Amino acid sequence: MALEYERTLEKTPTWAVAVVCFVLLVISIFTERIINFIGQWFKRREKRALYEALEKIKSELMLLGFLSLFLTVLQDPISGICISKSIGATWHPCNDDASKTTARKLDEFSDSGFSFRRILATKGYDKCTEHGNVAFVSAYGIHQLHIFIFVLAVFHVLYCITTLFLGRYKMRKWKYWENETKTIEYQFSTDPERFRYTRDTSFGRRHLHFWSESPVWLWIVCFLRQFYRSVTKTDYMTLRHGFIVAHLAPGNDTTFDFRKYISRSLEDDFLVIVEISPIIWFSAVLFLLSNAYGWYSYYWLPFISLFIILLVGTKLQVIITKLGLRIQERGAVVMGAPLVQPGDQHFWFGTPRFLLFLIHFVLFQNAFQLAFFAWSTWQFGITSCFHQTPQDTAIRISMG
Repeated sequence: MALEYERTLEKTPTWAVAVVCFVLLVISIFTERIINFIGQWFKRREKRALYEALEKIKSELMLLGFLSLFLTVLQDPISGICISKSIGATWHPCNDDASKTTARKLDEFSDSGFSFRRILATKGYDKCTEHGNVAFVSAYGIHQLHIFIFVLAVFHVLYCITTLFLGRYKMRKWKYWENETKTIEYQFSTDPERFRYTRDTSFGRRHLHFWSESPVWLWIVCFLRQFYRSVTKTDYMTLRHGFIVAHLAPGNDTTFDFRKYISRSLEDDFLVIVEISPIIWFSAVLFLLSNAYGWYSYYWLPFISLFIILLVGTKLQVIITKLGLRIQERGAVVMGAPLVQPGDQHFWFGTPRFLLFLIHFVLFQNAFQLAFFAWSTWQFGITSCFHQTPQDTAIRISMG
């Protein structure tokens, strides 16, 4: 059966156009109602940070709407830009020989294969070839890019929400630790009249050892600690006591809920990481640029996020240990609970938000890897040149 050009709206039944518009309107209105319902629920529960995060998500959706609009309106002008074939043959994501082999296989099954006919039906002719050139980006390529941006945004939001719930799940045990601070046993153990050696406290026994004096051993031990009980009951109690002494009036040790404060701080951090900043968007452009054939980006790009997150986890463990060293420097004997003095000077460049940016970057890059895998599988299939080897698929999924 001979293939034909796609029909324009002047040759499309009006009922088909009306049905498509109706379905899109229903989906859009339903999505808006769901978002508004969740926002009202956050307001009733006084979840200010989560409500603002939801507003950030709505703004991201609006940004995606503008991107979709611009891609649609500028599709013909962009696809009308012509470049020479020599320039157009550089930095392809796939090997040309592999692409030709795939095309021959599709051609062999064109009589019975629905996939090949579907691809041809959605492609148009490249008008630049009439002058011996190729299009800067074809109209069909812009359409695929359009889909990828949407998939990337969805995966990023889902990744952030999943991280928030995992953080809350890990904080569940902190509720029991917080309740323990209201018991008589805790008040006795933190009695200001009680004198103890710094190394005899539970916090000292955990952090003050021979390895804590050596920068090399300190980083090695802290690197290993992040995989098992990264925040222990001792660390929680000590950091809680230091925060209360530094920011609250005396006598609030048994009334202040430190866990709720940390929970609100987690929501504030979620408000930051859910927004895709311009720097993060530009990093996505660099990720797309590095996907050229011969760069083997799937062998090193996913490991960047792994290295960063392990470095951040180690740094946080180092900070807690250094707080214990500061206690020992002030004196060998402590009264009551060990008093730590957190400060921005313990962080890189004296800026704790730099660590938050690194976590944000890692979340986005992981979402990018999974979104790229989902998009390329959806658009080109699991056996396409985007997944030439099983190692490529395994690394993208496992690292993501």
